[in-house]
Amino acid sequence: MKIHTIGFTKKSAERFFGLLRTSGAGTLIDVRLNNVSQLAGFAKRDDLRYFVRELCGMEYKHRPDLAPTQPMLDDYRKLGTGWAMYEARFLELMAERGIEEAVPRELVDNAVLLCSEDAPHHCHRRLVAEYLARRWGGVTIEHLG
Repeated sequence: MKIHTIGFTKKSAERFFGLLRTSGAGTLIDVRLNNVSQLAGFAKRDDLRYFVRELCGMEYKHRPDLAPTQPMLDDYRKLGTGWAMYEARFLELMAERGIEEAVPRELVDNAVLLCSEDAPHHCHRRLVAEYLARRWGGVTIEHLG
C-alpha cells in the first residue's frame, strides 16, 4: 500500500495538479477541518472536487475525522503551544477516534492526503500517514512536492 501526501500552499495550480496527475493516485482525500475558506483559492472543496476529476481523473473525498479539532489548531497557531504538544495531542486524538478501524484501507491505498501546509514536516497529513503506516504495516509514504 502506498499513501501520498500533498499541501497546496506555495504551489501554483499548474504545479499542484501536475504533481497529483503524475502521482498515479486515484483519490484525493482532503484531511482539512475547514475546506471552504476563501484563502484556499483553487483548493476550496467544490472547486477542488471539480478540478481533480477533470484534470487528474481522481475522486475527491473529505475526511474531517482525519483533521485536528478547532481548539487544537487554535492552541497551536494562535497560542503557540508548539509542534511537540500539537503532535502528541493529535496522535492521541487519532487513537481515540480509532482511525485505523474507521478509515477503509481501500480508500487510502494509492490515495493522496491533502492539507494546506506546503511541507509535510509540520503538518498533520504526515502524522495521519505515519500513524496508519504503523498500525497497518506494509505502507510506504511519498510526500509530493
